[in-house]
Amino acid sequence: MNDLSVDVARDDVALQEIASEQEFVDRVYRQLELSTQQAQALAKEGYGRGSLGHEGGLVERDAMVFQAAKRIATLNAAHEGLVFGRLDLDDSISQGDGPRYVGRIGLRDENRDSMLVDWRAPAAAVFYQATAADPQGVVRRRVLRCAGARVTAVEDDLLDPDHPAADALPVVGEGALMAQLSRARDRTMHSIVATIQAEQDLAIRAPSKGVVTITGGPGTGKTVVALHRAAYLLYSDRRRYETGGVLVVGPSGVFMRYIERVLPSLGETAVALRSLGEVVDGVKGTRHDAPAVADVKGAARMAELMRRAARQAVPGAPREFRVFYRDDTLVLSGRDLNRLRRQLLSQGKRNRQIPRVAATLLDALWRQVRGERGRERGKEEFVDTMLGDSAFVEFALSWWPALDATDVLGWLRDPELLGRVGEGVLSHDELALLSKSWKDRDGGDWSVEDVALLDEVRYLLGDAPEHPHEDDPLAHLVDENMPELTTITDREFSRGRAMTRTEDDGYAHVLVDEAQDLTPMQWRMVGRRGRAATWTIVGDPAQSSWPVPAEAAAAREEALGDKARHDFHLSTNYRNSKEIYDFAAAYAGRVGLDADLPNAVRSTGIAPEERRVDDLHGGVRAAVTELAGGVEGTIAVVVPVDRRAEVTGWLESWPEFAGAIRGEGRNDARIVVLTGLDTKGLEFDGIVVVQPDEIERESATGRSTLYVVLTRATQRMVTVSA
Repeated sequence: MNDLSVDVARDDVALQEIASEQEFVDRVYRQLELSTQQAQALAKEGYGRGSLGHEGGLVERDAMVFQAAKRIATLNAAHEGLVFGRLDLDDSISQGDGPRYVGRIGLRDENRDSMLVDWRAPAAAVFYQATAADPQGVVRRRVLRCAGARVTAVEDDLLDPDHPAADALPVVGEGALMAQLSRARDRTMHSIVATIQAEQDLAIRAPSKGVVTITGGPGTGKTVVALHRAAYLLYSDRRRYETGGVLVVGPSGVFMRYIERVLPSLGETAVALRSLGEVVDGVKGTRHDAPAVADVKGAARMAELMRRAARQAVPGAPREFRVFYRDDTLVLSGRDLNRLRRQLLSQGKRNRQIPRVAATLLDALWRQVRGERGRERGKEEFVDTMLGDSAFVEFALSWWPALDATDVLGWLRDPELLGRVGEGVLSHDELALLSKSWKDRDGGDWSVEDVALLDEVRYLLGDAPEHPHEDDPLAHLVDENMPELTTITDREFSRGRAMTRTEDDGYAHVLVDEAQDLTPMQWRMVGRRGRAATWTIVGDPAQSSWPVPAEAAAAREEALGDKARHDFHLSTNYRNSKEIYDFAAAYAGRVGLDADLPNAVRSTGIAPEERRVDDLHGGVRAAVTELAGGVEGTIAVVVPVDRRAEVTGWLESWPEFAGAIRGEGRNDARIVVLTGLDTKGLEFDGIVVVQPDEIERESATGRSTLYVVLTRATQRMVTVSA
């Protein structure tokens, strides 16, 4: 048989196998639709229970509607790529039940027999763990590639060719993993549950207690493994993790938009996705400070500066109080008020002392009453008189108001106050950098680095009592004069969870991606949300943008406490072609980075290009044009921070690219302009790196940043230097 005949025969087999799998997938989608209708009927029945006219009916209604809504959300999220795997097993495992199909959720047919096994279920574990060296009873593993409900291709791995059943099983395709790697990227990270390898699966199914650390070089799948671990935990212990919540923290808004489809596509919607600038509810930082300023704001020393700031007298508040009572002139001097402020602060967090303020002031004033008329009438009448005096009430409320973290951080726009609280903590130059960064910004324009400082102050201040304290003489005035404050976690969960939490509560699981970039202050911020949590921490030290790793490591250990540790290392680079990663690894070696060098498993035969041009504008246009014609997926133009606006303007002025860089948000744009830090955790089919030397020089960790940039491309990379 000639080569052409072999190819035709192979294609015929593939088409037959696709058609066969399509029949099964059609059955699954019909069952999915039936399950959705049943969930909708349950919701309708639940609403009907609310009209029964008694409390039990309302309870039944709420429970039924809640469960139905959860099921509908799960079923709706599962439509894309619902079925992705098939296992042909040894009869001793399958017990004659035929192949085992694996999907994003579990489904049973009308007879309650299993049609589809949830990928997180123990029965699906062998789909990821079986290898040719250890088949674990799997004869053939098949990956189904689908577009919606349509099967477009199948890819097989014959794991046990010596098994008696092997000869009857057609083997189609080049292998699932390599097929997945050759696909073009779009602006969202797609789930790769169908191609997770054994070392990745071990991390996903690691023990739930303690801290799971996933390390590895670029392209090893750390992020997607961690997200699948979050989904696995929700599946394996849903009551705990759905009730307590799962927090996923990533480096930037760009990154969070990139991954936001992964967990919903796995059927999990009970997860909070937050960039580092969004961890504190009600505050959103999107811009980064200049590297020198960011290094100061992230340092552990800032915790002491914030502590001092939170203890300061309120700027603009009265510095003295004077009142005439009976025969006495009573005075609270500035020295007296400072003493009383220290007394109150010694008893706990500032906002928590609000119920004690009036009594503390009245005690200090009563001690000054010496006249007979005043002493004869007693303290009770004195208190009643003072509380009826609008001057005293106004003084008490303005001297010790409920404070918000943004108020206190805003005080530090005053260079004199900043210098006072920063003395002995920061150098003169560091204080000047802080002062400049805050002085010209309005109250709502916080940087990503400011958010951790706001959280520090929020914690130091404490939350004001939500309800008037019975021992507070001014309790009747609280609702009129003080804004109601709720805890940070109350506000975080109010959108999607009906629960009451305190400031010392946190999430049940915290996942931190690109963990090597967290500053000590950011570790303190994230750590508060995971005191009792289990953790998944993902990172690569060689990609760190924080210049003092030892300081960050100490803050990280404080955040994690004495929890048990489980370490996993991923060693295979699935993202980059060998040519691209060899180029990046050579750079890392040349500049002295202690890089974790994974093994790149894919080769394209196309090496990266380094171009030197006289006209940077023309050179960038030529490179983008070439890559746009040479790759099908996304292209990133990576630039130094100071050139971002300039290069974005170039692309917007080139007619052939205007449509490609627009679209409804970045998720729809084929070509994007990003800084080096923006590329953290992302991947693109093609990369144009503009002025790499400038990227390297723009911060103390510029070499690590450039190394990250050089490891983002899957197919083509060009550097352009003037």
